[in-house]
Amino acid sequence: MHALDEGTLRASFVNTTRKEVSDLTLPADFAALDWSRLDLLGWRDPKLAKRAYVVVPTDDGTVGVLLRRADATPVARAQCSWCQDVRLPNDVVLYTAKRAGAAGRRGDTVGVLVCESFQCSANVRKPPPIAYLGFDVEAAREERIRTLRERAAGFAAAVLA
Repeated sequence: MHALDEGTLRASFVNTTRKEVSDLTLPADFAALDWSRLDLLGWRDPKLAKRAYVVVPTDDGTVGVLLRRADATPVARAQCSWCQDVRLPNDVVLYTAKRAGAAGRRGDTVGVLVCESFQCSANVRKPPPIAYLGFDVEAAREERIRTLRERAAGFAAAVLA
């Protein structure tokens, strides 16, 4: 992911009001982020417990999405839709997002089960377990990174649709 400054990041949001963008709280470590190890930037708002944000690079530019955490939690251990790691050390929760434009103003939403604190970029970079003799761990890791980017970009496209 390319480094973003605060202005570019705020301008990327597609399903928010101007007030919501101005109230957005940046991640605490924003200035020190290692952008080369991120496939998306996601964080929870420290001031508003149910609000989160994700910024996803797409072929058409960077797309920022305001998310709301659902009240209900999955009954069984859920799998993250983006990193699809079955050995997750963290919780997976349902986030919903208003669609961009007129659809969002009508109340249309899209939901996704993702890592609660958006650790997906770190999860896909962990070497996967060796599945069989001759298993190419590095190729599998690269594939996981590529599919994370595709899934997150697909979510951004669903918000824009």
